[in-house]
Amino acid sequence: MSKVVLITGGSSGIGKSVGEYLTQKGFVVYGTSRNPENYKNSTFSILKLDVKNNDTIRETVNTVIENEGKLDILINNAGAGITGPIEEIPEAEIKANFDTNFFGPINVIKAVLPQMRKQQSGLIINITSIAGYMGLPYRGVYSASKGALELITEAFRMELKGFNINMTNVAPGDFATNIAAGRYHAPLLDDSPYKKPYGNTLKLMNEHVDSGSNPNMMAEAIYKIINTKHPKGHYKVGEFMQKFSIVLKRILPDKVYEKLLMNHYKL
Repeated sequence: MSKVVLITGGSSGIGKSVGEYLTQKGFVVYGTSRNPENYKNSTFSILKLDVKNNDTIRETVNTVIENEGKLDILINNAGAGITGPIEEIPEAEIKANFDTNFFGPINVIKAVLPQMRKQQSGLIINITSIAGYMGLPYRGVYSASKGALELITEAFRMELKGFNINMTNVAPGDFATNIAAGRYHAPLLDDSPYKKPYGNTLKLMNEHVDSGSNPNMMAEAIYKIINTKHPKGHYKVGEFMQKFSIVLKRILPDKVYEKLLMNHYKL
């Protein structure tokens, strides 16, 4: 029988690419969107789900299980970007970002675990970010939310071992998606002490996304992970220097690494 996959945020970007790729490989794929009516031409089913709404999470997970009788793979892909000087980002926006990038995935995981325990099998893939391995200037909240998901996955993995449920993180670098358009951007205030450095960094970040890698690279990486008997806890997918930046953080003194980042962002 074909494996059944649920992908949150499956209507565009990385989620859409992964869903299309797995559908071509013979998987039964369900994606999600807050507005599924806008994606009637999708090559796989799109169900209504908002990761900040537990009712929609339960309804969608139950729909998949009722339709297919099982749920083999969850890909926690839904996420939101956020930029700005931490001092100037409203607290409500910080909390909203964590609701999407951290608490949302946890609540989807909680919803699928009873079925996976019943099956005595399952794979959960959390899409994090290379930004989650380091505190990036003017992306500090995003780095923190994705870093939190990276760490909690390590704990989850050990708690789920006895149920034959695997969990892993896949941290992408910059990919050519629409994430920049959907970010919350703290406004560039004329009287802000951060106006010039934040403006320069924002421009650089958007250029990185616009010239990013093809999302199909993520789809191929996730397909390989699905076919790995014992997945590792962490995978990184992206350009060499993006992945190498994580290695540099491990081996360089803090001040040297900080200087490299500041030079990169022209701060």
